[in-house]
Amino acid sequence: MSQLANAIRFLSADAVQKANSGHPGAPMGMAEMAEVLWTRYLNHNPANPKFYNRDRFVLSNGHASMILYSLLHLTGYNVSIEDLKNFRQLHSKTPGHPEYGYTDGVETTTGPLGQGIANAVGMALAEKILAAEFNKDGLDIVDHYTYVFLGDGCLMEGVSHEACSLAGTLGLGKLIVLYDDNNISIDGKVDGWFTEDIPQRFGSYGWHVVPNVNGHDTAAIQMAIDAARAETGKPSIICCKTLIGKGAATKEGSHKTHGAPLGADEIEATRKHLGWPYAAFEVPQEVYEGWDAKEKGAQLENEWNKRFAEYQSRFPEEAAEFIRRMDKELPKDFEAFVQTALKEVCDKAETIATRKASQNSIEILAKVLPEFVGGSADLTPSNLTDWSESKAVTAENGGNYVHYGVREFGMGAIMNGLALHGGVRPFGGTFLMFSEYQRNALRMAALMKTNPIFVFTHDSIGLGEDGPTHQPVEQTATLRLIPNMAVWRPCDTAESLVAWAEAVKAADHPSSLIFSRQNLKFLQRNNRQLDNIQRGGYVISEAQGAAEAVIIATGSEVELALNAQAVLAGEGIAVRVVSMPSTNVFDRQDAAYQASVLPHNLPRVAVEAGVTDGWYKYVGLNGKVVGIDRFGESAPAELLFKEFGLTIKNVADTVKSVL
Repeated sequence: MSQLANAIRFLSADAVQKANSGHPGAPMGMAEMAEVLWTRYLNHNPANPKFYNRDRFVLSNGHASMILYSLLHLTGYNVSIEDLKNFRQLHSKTPGHPEYGYTDGVETTTGPLGQGIANAVGMALAEKILAAEFNKDGLDIVDHYTYVFLGDGCLMEGVSHEACSLAGTLGLGKLIVLYDDNNISIDGKVDGWFTEDIPQRFGSYGWHVVPNVNGHDTAAIQMAIDAARAETGKPSIICCKTLIGKGAATKEGSHKTHGAPLGADEIEATRKHLGWPYAAFEVPQEVYEGWDAKEKGAQLENEWNKRFAEYQSRFPEEAAEFIRRMDKELPKDFEAFVQTALKEVCDKAETIATRKASQNSIEILAKVLPEFVGGSADLTPSNLTDWSESKAVTAENGGNYVHYGVREFGMGAIMNGLALHGGVRPFGGTFLMFSEYQRNALRMAALMKTNPIFVFTHDSIGLGEDGPTHQPVEQTATLRLIPNMAVWRPCDTAESLVAWAEAVKAADHPSSLIFSRQNLKFLQRNNRQLDNIQRGGYVISEAQGAAEAVIIATGSEVELALNAQAVLAGEGIAVRVVSMPSTNVFDRQDAAYQASVLPHNLPRVAVEAGVTDGWYKYVGLNGKVVGIDRFGESAPAELLFKEFGLTIKNVADTVKSVL
């Protein structure tokens, strides 16, 4: 075993031992894989971790984080030996699992197994799309690989099947996976619960497979990577047979090395066993020199800069557009464009389903956002996520629309990878009910502060006869509970366009846009009301006279609230109606604005076709909520709204009960 690989082994073992927490086994077992990939193939620049044309490296088995932190330290990133000593400590650069935004060189947050490989599919897909759009006349300014390490756990998770199946179909030839096939998970040898033939599985996906590679033989690993890089039409998986905890004096090959420190005595014995005479966290200068990637990285970036300079001189508009998109900047005058479009939408005053209003918004925004990459989990005609200039991505061609198939979780995780790569702005649709399948990908987007746009249609019992399996009840409320997620449920075409525009402008959070299947009436507003939509909640209809109560509503229930307001006015009861398309955004407004919309002295009633608990935050314990706290039924929509009390009479009676 080389000293380069042993440096990874001991930095990993020492850091886990000092933290008294972590996973030393996988870093020790994958050390040769890392040595070959990072010293002989990976194109990156430690001095500029955001170099546009860098290869992306994803550690999908994120519990092995110390291998990544060791690599970043050894190759010259801003990860010091003190950072390694602070592994798993509060506010350190080296948290227990790699976290995007904490550590230079970490391309995505991994830990929930299977999602890293799915993110990597998104990154490779972004490379394919951008290369097809921007590369010209032999000037390939987008030309890089996405490399992945993963283990048995990633391949057991269903999301890996969803993503890898699609990767094969789309022919993502720049995606290369190195599989740490050590036959071990937390419970022990996986023979009792994971016996599928991985080479056959990936062969059936349409992948190029390199089986039975000795994962501790650097020459064999190099030959396998060469073979993978030579196959340009298919993604590749290299099945590396390894021993978990490789090199450990007595624990090599044992599941006991998976998720616990080796122990001081075992580490000392391992130093003698491997001939590593150095103290904890000590690395000799010659080993640092063997790993150092700063000079090579600077040369790689300089070569690319020269190529890009030629590209700029020949294709100045394309070059400027590429930089804008990779820097995640909006087009100039985007805000003015949206305001003009909003005026046109209001002039049309269309009564249509908000899913159609969403499609109209996409059509409008796509005129100035060529970075849009849309898609749907096999529901394009229902989600209406395509537009006139959308073009399907295929194995043969780039494009801007992904047919994800029935792969909701995979879609969400791939979208996260697209967003992380940069240069594209992903959105993808499914039914709101099936946000449940996407849930952890949604959470990961919010955790990473990335900005994909999740489109959810068929937002309530209003979808009718499909019944309770397809009727969302708790989904909107639980999406609102995800920290750093903006959730919009617009009531008409105007709010739909604003919701889309706000989602596009979001730089540090994802957005969930929730739309109706049924037609919703366009509601007239003055300019001040239009301006206030983007504040998440606003007075859409003032009381006739001194207000005695406030009705808060979202989506399809805003029209219901306005009708109840009219009935109450006929009875001499003056009520204000507030549309709150985004509770998350409204909560970020200052206290004075919030009080101007929801005066403290007025009783409140909230109306939404979903669970009621979250609304007591706004109506208080003395207010009431008209909603749904049980599962739906299969029947025509108009009968269901009556069945569940979402009627003008019930809303009006509820308001009277709080006066």
